Amino acid sequence: MAVVRLLVDGRRVEVPAGATLLDAVRAAGLALPTLCHDDRLTTVASCRTCLVDVSGRGLAAACSTPAEDGLRVAVEASRGIRRDALQAIVAGLPARALDVPADRSELARQCADYGVTAPAGSVVIPERGVDHSHPYVKLDRDLCIACGRCVRACAEIQGTFALTLVGRGAGTVVAPGTGGPWAESDCVSCGACVDTCPTGALSEPGLLNLLPIERQTRTTCGYCGVGCSLEVSTRDNAIMTVRPAGDGSVNRGHACVKGRFAHGFLGSAERLTTPLIRRNGTLAPATWDEATGYVAARLAGIRDAGPDGFALISSARATNEENYLAQKFARALMGTNNVDNCARLCHAPSAAGLAATFGLGGGTNPFDDLDRCDAILLVGANPTAAHPVVGSRIFQRVMDGARLVVVDPRRTSLARHADIHLRPRPGTNVAVFNGLAHVLVREGLVDAAFLDAHTSGYDELLELLDDYPPDRVAGISGVPADDLVRAAVMYGQALAPAIFYGLGVTEHLHGTDGVRTLSNLALLRGAVGPGPGGGVNPLRGQNNVQGASDMGALPDLLPGYQKVLDPAARARCAEAWRAEVSPRPGLRIPQMFAAARGGALKALWVIGEDVLATDPDSASVRAALAACPLVICNDLFLSPTAAAADVVFPVAAWLEKDGTFVNFDRRFQRVRAAVAPPSGVRTDFAVLHAVAARMGADLGCATPAEAMAECAAVAPLFGGISHSRLDRDGPLHWPCGSAGSPGTPRLYQDRFATPDGLAHLAARPYLPPGEQCDAEFPFLLITGRRAEHYNSGSMTRRTDNLRLLARETLDVGPGDAAGLGLDDGDPVQLGSRHGTAVLRARITDDVEPGQVFAGFHFPGAAVNSLTSPVEDEVTGCPEYKLTAVRLSRPG
Repeated sequence: MAVVRLLVDGRRVEVPAGATLLDAVRAAGLALPTLCHDDRLTTVASCRTCLVDVSGRGLAAACSTPAEDGLRVAVEASRGIRRDALQAIVAGLPARALDVPADRSELARQCADYGVTAPAGSVVIPERGVDHSHPYVKLDRDLCIACGRCVRACAEIQGTFALTLVGRGAGTVVAPGTGGPWAESDCVSCGACVDTCPTGALSEPGLLNLLPIERQTRTTCGYCGVGCSLEVSTRDNAIMTVRPAGDGSVNRGHACVKGRFAHGFLGSAERLTTPLIRRNGTLAPATWDEATGYVAARLAGIRDAGPDGFALISSARATNEENYLAQKFARALMGTNNVDNCARLCHAPSAAGLAATFGLGGGTNPFDDLDRCDAILLVGANPTAAHPVVGSRIFQRVMDGARLVVVDPRRTSLARHADIHLRPRPGTNVAVFNGLAHVLVREGLVDAAFLDAHTSGYDELLELLDDYPPDRVAGISGVPADDLVRAAVMYGQALAPAIFYGLGVTEHLHGTDGVRTLSNLALLRGAVGPGPGGGVNPLRGQNNVQGASDMGALPDLLPGYQKVLDPAARARCAEAWRAEVSPRPGLRIPQMFAAARGGALKALWVIGEDVLATDPDSASVRAALAACPLVICNDLFLSPTAAAADVVFPVAAWLEKDGTFVNFDRRFQRVRAAVAPPSGVRTDFAVLHAVAARMGADLGCATPAEAMAECAAVAPLFGGISHSRLDRDGPLHWPCGSAGSPGTPRLYQDRFATPDGLAHLAARPYLPPGEQCDAEFPFLLITGRRAEHYNSGSMTRRTDNLRLLARETLDVGPGDAAGLGLDDGDPVQLGSRHGTAVLRARITDDVEPGQVFAGFHFPGAAVNSLTSPVEDEVTGCPEYKLTAVRLSRPG
């Protein structure tokens, strides 16, 4: 790499070509004020606080002046110039600007360092007012210095463009771009503006934020599957602020509204703090001794009568160590493989499809590979809402020149910025993917050498693709043939294309086929494994969907994706657990409910999931819970599922526990307790141990660290993972087979993980979806996530998020709304073949004619009473993305 050599205060410094004088000053171990500069943002050089003297040239703004060979830069000698610049800024601010705590004001810190104080005498500063309309961001215009950092952060980091500078001269100030109150702007509450503000003009509301920080804890976000690293500041066991971490984190100093601000639920008056036992038909408080004893006695009797009478639904919200202990409880103590987790409802087709194609059930590439991609194929995902940090990074990459193809029935935020937006009818993904593959072959855009060396099944695929020319695919999917061709060529001509996809691919009758035929595209281009591309990457919905499955909370797989049918894998686990492991695969979640309704299931333990709110066909789920003789539920709140249980254990939240999560790109990361849980509350880890102890058993793994160590011993995929190593070295991507392994961010560099070492192309035909519209049910309902809320909303609905999204709505197209005589906010009754619900209309062109969309974050909206029991034929994943409904005015 080319370097530049120069002198900074007489010190010889080397910096990379293209570096600035600011970089050189820092390399010399010196610092400069940079009130208008943030290393993540475009440089504007407007504040003049970083001026240095360059020999022979005079004063220069260090942040914007390129470093050149032979330059002599005087830093200390120009200190007075910088002090004058700071004094000029302070002269235009009220005296209290320097009273902002130094850890929250870069201006206050720099002024203290340079000896700058508020002007003497009575300087009258015009009052410009405040805007406290937003629940999470407080604007004090009198402290604004018009540096523009917040405006650039909003545009360049978040990609929302919600802020602008208004006024002239000394009256220039930041304002929402819409001109009204901040709360009514396009702001998505990511907090990037607060992080970058150098004066405290933008801050978080709350008296706690004015006090000194007592403790800071680095942990991993417990919301979506991005796995953002967070710095949590606390005082007196209360959270003051949550800030995104930057160094080496997947989020690079960015966060979203949920991870950053949605922690108020911890102190909710609705938190459960004592166990509950159903007595005479009513849940009543009980002691921990009573509750664990009652559950232990009942489970022991059920196990002795036949272990398969017990089933356990583990949690994608729980830590890896809790999931590991849960599946061990089921297998080693109860003697059954009846254990599953909510990945069954979202990404089970990913695990099955990716494993069948490549050999392992995880995404192929680290998220950082996005930086080297020149084209992105985004399919069935709305990361701006469901994975906001991913959405922002994709938007940044597109703004930097990468091409974007979006395949989604809805016009999402990123679809509005796409080069091409394909809007297939729900349920026709396989036809679209086969059509794209047909064009890649026809146009000679396949990597023949890669296919010959690294894949099998190409001849069979070619034969199938003959049946999917663009015109036929257009007839099936509604995607215009010309658009299909343009999208295929754009992906096919890219040097390093990447595929990201979400639940719009998996939650279908043929979801596994969708994953496999989508993966074909990367293989045809040689864009995975040893190739230069960005591979195939599922965007996981909940924080630990990947990890729950990694830990073996699946009915047919032991920790590390070892099959229960594999004698060697069973033997490893049996030796560590000192218990035999059943060779018979257990029940999936839908089968558990069916067994409960049929009387075969005698006990169901649900950990951290509100199945009555989030599982499909809610009426059938309720019937299953009612029929099961013993339902146990671990939860923070009395959710609908907890209210239907026989025993409820109050448990800790992610900010109150220790362990690890695995994010969507297979990254193990530490979770650390920032605050202690309320008195009377235990972790899921402790609850499992307590019940086992009352059953006379010792599960081992006394601590989460010991549980991770045991998992590493029985699962070769994780052999090098430990808490101590993560604490020392930071995140690690699996596979990581030994203590000396650096982990594997990018899979399949040498060979694929299949038995023959080849990736397997899938020749899968298009088959129709599980539900069809007809005259009685003429609309298609798609369900998904809203940016402000998470899953069943149990945490986010108990925060100020309700000021952002207070109720669920039904997105209806303008034409359909006119046909039904609907205005914005009107109530709409939905009826399906499975149930009914009433929502308020939101008229938008985001949805196609004949289609409607709703989230599922409000149990009272009963959206999942509408969804069907149709399942992916391979994995049992529900077909959430396609339900036939009728719309009418409530009678």
